[in-house]
Order: sequence, then C-alpha cells, then structure tokens
Amino acid sequence: MVPNLYPALGGEAAEGAGGPAGAAGSAEAGAFASSGDPLLASRRAGEPDLFSSRPATGAHEVVIHSPRHVTAMAELDDAELEAAVATWRERMRAHPDASYQQLIVNEGGGAGASLEHSHAQLYALPFVPAEVARERERAGAYAERTAGSGLLSDVLVEEVRRRERLVAIDEEAALICPWASRSPFELRVVPRRETASFEDDTAGAAMIRTAMRVLAERFGGPPELNLWVRTAPRGAEPFHWHVDIAPRLTIKAGFELATAIDINIYPPERAAADLKECLPG
Repeated sequence: MVPNLYPALGGEAAEGAGGPAGAAGSAEAGAFASSGDPLLASRRAGEPDLFSSRPATGAHEVVIHSPRHVTAMAELDDAELEAAVATWRERMRAHPDASYQQLIVNEGGGAGASLEHSHAQLYALPFVPAEVARERERAGAYAERTAGSGLLSDVLVEEVRRRERLVAIDEEAALICPWASRSPFELRVVPRRETASFEDDTAGAAMIRTAMRVLAERFGGPPELNLWVRTAPRGAEPFHWHVDIAPRLTIKAGFELATAIDINIYPPERAAADLKECLPG
C-alpha cells in the first residue's frame, strides 16, 4: 500500500484514510475533500513563480550555403565557402538590436540537422545565454587581473609556442584542438587579431574551410558535426570571437548528463597530430 504523503487536514478524506468506511472510495481514489492546504500553497503566495515563462521573441533565419545540392560545408568550393561566411556576417549585422546572436551549423541527422542541404541558422535573441555571459565574465576578469591582456589572445600565443594542439595557422587565424576538449577532434578557429564581434571582422573563412577539409580527410568523408560562432554580446568588451566545431563521434552518457562533466576518450594533442597529417602538402 502506498502511503499518503499529503494527508488532508480534515473532512471526508481524513475519515476515509482511517475513519468510517463510507469515505473509503474517495480515499482510495486519492481525492481530497478538504478545505485544508496540504502543500501550504497559500503561504507561498508572495514568493516568485517557480514555473515562470515568457513568450518567445527575436528572429530566426536560415542561410543556404550554395545553390548546388551539397550536404556538408566540406563540399563547398573556396568561393562558395567564402560567400557563405560573408553571408553569415551580413545577416548578423541586420539585427543590431539583439542582445545576442547565435549562428550555428548542424550537419547530419545525428547532429540535429533537419535539412539535408548544407545551411546555417541564425538566432537573434533578446537575452544573453548564461554560457555566453560566463565567458564574457571570465574574459573581463582576466583583463582586470592582467592589466588589459586578452584571455584568448594569450591562450593562442601559448598554443602557437607549444604547438602540441596547433593544427594550422595562417595570416588571419589559427586552428587548434582546445585544451581539455569536451569531445574527440573538437576544433576551434581563433582570429590572430582580437576582435569582439564576429560580424564586424573579415578573418577566419579560410581556416574554417581548412577545418572542414581536414576532418573530411581524417574520417574518409565529412563527419556529422556541430559548428557555432561565439561572438560578443551587444556592447560587450573585452571579448574575442571564435568558432567552435564539434564532430559527433561519441554520445554523451549518464555520467556526462548527470554531472555536466565531459569525458573525452581521445586527447586533443593526439587529435591535433592526426589532423596535421591530413593537411594538403
């Protein structure tokens, strides 16, 4: 018998729980016939709503990468990829009043893509997501502690010096497997010149193309993946935009979901070494 965890404070339901048989039917059905307040809801009337919500606002756009039918960015030629990234920036500049703009690319059903044709999605949001706000706070705290140094700029200098996780570098940007990568073969495109907003810069398209092509070479074809642009929230300084690329090679299991701690079975140093071998000679 399952105990009644919220007994009524009087009336027929109380009698049914241990009183006259006439109320037994109501008790067995789990009904309450009482003016009591078993959950003390009335005492919470002045407290915040535990289940608050608000209408969805903002904007959502889909950016088609090519008139040709291609299913992955790795299949775009140089001119198509350059035009695609330029269009990302153009559409982001079209929403200057958004608190934050999130541009993403999902490739493959396992990465959440609902369309086969290669495309990006842009979300113009009226708020700053918590993860983005935390990154901005870390960048600001680092700048204060180091008399104005950029966190990601300093990380990039050290990655280039060590070369353990550096995959490629050109005049505009570098491609690295980040320290403590969350998943195998995770990549990050970092511009060499610190710029807060992705949409206000022109660098990085060539390195995004390199990232897509070395992944396709390493895995014998474009893997399912997610790409996202991390740009500055509106009016935020300091910040250093970057592009993250996460191939979908593993599945988050119970430990990762329960703890928000990621387990990466393939060290980023090894991934970088593998990808460097896939660079064109």
